[in-house]
Amino acid sequence: MKKNITQAEIAKLKKLKPGEYTVFDTSERGLALRVKPSGVMAWRVRLKTKGGEWYWWPLGGLDALKPEKARVQAHRAKGRAAEGIDLREDRAAAVREVAQRMSLRTFIEDVYAPLVRGRTKSGDGTIKMITGRFADFLDRPLADIEVFAIERWRSAYLKQGRSPATANRLLAALKACLAEAVRLGKLKAHPLKGLRLARLDSIGRLRYLSPDEETRLLAALAARDGDRREARVSANDFRRQRGYELWPEYPTYTDVLTPMVITLLHTGLRFGEACGLTWADVDLVGALLTVRGETSKSSKTRYVPLNKTVLDVLKTWKPKKVDAGAYVFAGADGARLVDIKTAWKNLLKSITDKPIVGFRVHDLRHTFASKLVQAGVDLNTVRELLGHGDIKMTLRYAHLAPEHRAAAVAKLVAVAG
Repeated sequence: MKKNITQAEIAKLKKLKPGEYTVFDTSERGLALRVKPSGVMAWRVRLKTKGGEWYWWPLGGLDALKPEKARVQAHRAKGRAAEGIDLREDRAAAVREVAQRMSLRTFIEDVYAPLVRGRTKSGDGTIKMITGRFADFLDRPLADIEVFAIERWRSAYLKQGRSPATANRLLAALKACLAEAVRLGKLKAHPLKGLRLARLDSIGRLRYLSPDEETRLLAALAARDGDRREARVSANDFRRQRGYELWPEYPTYTDVLTPMVITLLHTGLRFGEACGLTWADVDLVGALLTVRGETSKSSKTRYVPLNKTVLDVLKTWKPKKVDAGAYVFAGADGARLVDIKTAWKNLLKSITDKPIVGFRVHDLRHTFASKLVQAGVDLNTVRELLGHGDIKMTLRYAHLAPEHRAAAVAKLVAVAG
């Protein structure tokens, strides 16, 4: 349909039956008014590239452009096209330029955070880590986050007494964030491509309990439960004399600390994995523990046998009536346990005779692995029990089996003989 498009003609078009069609303007060649079934009308102009390709270029809606202005816009667009400019590429470049100026904060909030939270269980932690540690960079455009500035950040961070391993973890998270910006077209190139992470000791920190330390730790746990039971009896005597309601007596284990510590010590579970255990995951008859993929670090389900020690502890700890979906080591009001930092700190503080120094809850996992290796269990079995995705992680414990290397060196004597 061809018409000299005026306000009067537009009024007539609005009265026509709904449909989808194009009205070509006879006053400005190439200009057209696109009408959609919904009644929405928008201007566009037909342009030609240097290579001879025709394409439609949108100018705007009818509400924003009257016919006279639409003709002016169309004339300008045709003039730029005649100069060899492809307006589509020009617009794409402008969009990229805007994206380059997007701040790290905007990218994280609008794009990266929803993606990461949907992909991994630790998504929230990753976002908090980046926004917390790199707060000074949040309002910088993505392209302005330079290697030199990040190197200065790392230097200052290490001077605070932080470990290179922690710095590496933070920088890796930031680099992954920016790599996603490149993948999504928000950045032309990765601004931290030349940033190198620090070389680290592949074995790293391996603190585990000696037999004597383990004995003292278990004794401290037993003493703690005993003291708490006595304190509860004493408190109830006080309340009984005054007619107050009595508190429930403590059973064998007064809270989660002892059963959790012994479970970690005999299964090698990560603290987070233990917190995610429900009673449905504990087979007390088959003596088997299921670490579900949704709670494990590797996202893969694994099965850990229960020895007699931990089996007896869990049988004693399990309430007579409990829902299968209830957490084994629950927090307040049955919610998922968050941490045991205060209880753990006070436990170690109570060991005054030959204190256990520099030992974390996670080191119970190291103790489990080291005892297996020292007992002659092969590294691949240790890997399976720990849930390591790569044998390289398990090789950290290889030095705890010195008899293998000693046997290898001993062969030299036989050869020399």
